[in-house]
Amino acid sequence: MSGGDAILHGKVGTVSGGRVLRYSLMERINHWFGAIVYSYLLLTGLAFWSPYLYWLATVFGGGPSARFWHPWAGLAFFGSMIWMFRDWHEDMRITAADLKWKDAVIYYIRNEDEKLPPVGRFNWGQKLFFWVMFWGAIALLISGIGLWFVNDIPWSLRFLRFWAVWIHAGIALITIGAFIIHVYMGTAMVRGGFTSIVRGEVSVAWAKEEHRLWYEKVAGNPAARK
Repeated sequence: MSGGDAILHGKVGTVSGGRVLRYSLMERINHWFGAIVYSYLLLTGLAFWSPYLYWLATVFGGGPSARFWHPWAGLAFFGSMIWMFRDWHEDMRITAADLKWKDAVIYYIRNEDEKLPPVGRFNWGQKLFFWVMFWGAIALLISGIGLWFVNDIPWSLRFLRFWAVWIHAGIALITIGAFIIHVYMGTAMVRGGFTSIVRGEVSVAWAKEEHRLWYEKVAGNPAARK
């Protein structure tokens, strides 16, 4: 199988021509779909959050249009996160190796990756981001439904309206912070991280350095299965 065929048709972990398939085609499509939809939610949500940012709504067709599409985009993002959970929940479990990596995270910040302990397919920071976004998506969905159908909430239960506003805004700010860090780390800090989610493949050398336990497992090293 050629390198190109491995990218299009191989399974995650396929090793060919000094390259390793890190993300399948569907994983990449869903990742970018979720990223684009979340960016829309972020910008329109900020427009609703502050009058100083309401001008952002004009970029997306004006306030009424943004108000109509924002909750539908929220449902789409939630669906994307459920798909990611289905594909990645096993890889996102926190392990003893992740905790060792967390204790040595200062080396990651200093870009001294050679001093970090080996990890699996995702490191502790990536897993933390995933769970923040996954549980955040659930909280945003529940509170968002309350805001979407706010007029259907009886006045006797008006406290639910207030809670929906505070929870939705608070969780949104947490996910926005996590999203900004994720984008920065994936584009500016970790060389090869951005191209891996575009092309799907990484070099064997990169896999060994950044995610050695995962590489040893997909390469068939029995020691990685212990």
